[in-house]
Amino acid sequence: MFPASSIPDLAHVIQMAVAPVFLLTALSTMLAVLTNRLARVVERTRKLEGIILERPEHSRLRRGELSVLFRRTVLCNRAITLCTLTALLICVVIGLLFISDLMGFNAALWVAALFVASMGTFILALLSFLREIRIASKALESSAQKILQMTDGRSD
Repeated sequence: MFPASSIPDLAHVIQMAVAPVFLLTALSTMLAVLTNRLARVVERTRKLEGIILERPEHSRLRRGELSVLFRRTVLCNRAITLCTLTALLICVVIGLLFISDLMGFNAALWVAALFVASMGTFILALLSFLREIRIASKALESSAQKILQMTDGRSD
């Protein structure tokens, strides 16, 4: 059967699991940000698709924007997938901490490896998020410059 864990041992395991639990909170916030960004990109994409289908003769500039939105969608989806994988790995770390204590075996190597893997997936998610933000910022800057050029010399 299972070796009897003492209350102080269990309390120590709970203390060790607190840091990964805080990381799960940060990941849930990150996932909320990413899903909101993705939802806005999807809304804009659907709107642009409708405009392009209604007036294909005026769609050249809008197709460029649609291409940018597609790249942003790919990056948001990648970041969401990686954040979800990170959360799953952290959950496995927490579970492994408790199971190893209850069953009396040393899982330090597994816990460390899984934690390092979770940090790796989180870094990749953040890099995807950063790329998505940079693409969005460049698109906004380009659009603003075009509007300024078109309206340059006009009186307000």
